[in-house]
Amino acid sequence: MSGTDTYYVSDVATLKAVAHPLRVRLLGSLRLDGPATASELGRRFGESSGSTSYHLRQLARFGYVEEDPEQPNARDKRWRAKHRYTSWSEPDLANDPEGVEASRWMRERQRTYAARVAETFQEQRDTYSPEWQRVAGQGDMVVRLTPASLGELIERIAALAEEYAERDAASDDTEQVALYFAGHPFREYFA
Repeated sequence: MSGTDTYYVSDVATLKAVAHPLRVRLLGSLRLDGPATASELGRRFGESSGSTSYHLRQLARFGYVEEDPEQPNARDKRWRAKHRYTSWSEPDLANDPEGVEASRWMRERQRTYAARVAETFQEQRDTYSPEWQRVAGQGDMVVRLTPASLGELIERIAALAEEYAERDAASDDTEQVALYFAGHPFREYFA
């Protein structure tokens, strides 16, 4: 990847470009698995190379992906993600119904993905070492915070996660770990 770690989207058209079922999967795959050609991605997702190629060009047009400078050969074009993360401000898009819908779709996609990762881990729990089984999971807590404190907390958690990832980079016992940060104010308890 090149550039900064986070792509800050500030306009509706750019967010809508990634708020597409195949495009978000292509981008996620390039981020997690590294550079790939349209044909490789097509096989991975059961799509034609023509379809994946079109969607990769759209992602490139809006700044999400780029051609990998290390091409395997002159015939196959390999793509890579430009950033590790995508971020946007829902209030900045709130005055445009398409922006609201794209943001809503992306947040729902995040929730669905988080649930899928958790469910898959539970199904495959016995394939992981006892150490992984002991530490993997989820929890929750309720605290009273200001908006500024919640923002700072999320930034500090992300920085700490990056610090640990750098520390463990050379270890043989690493796995990809999905971390989810959620902070939602609520006014009444519901179970």
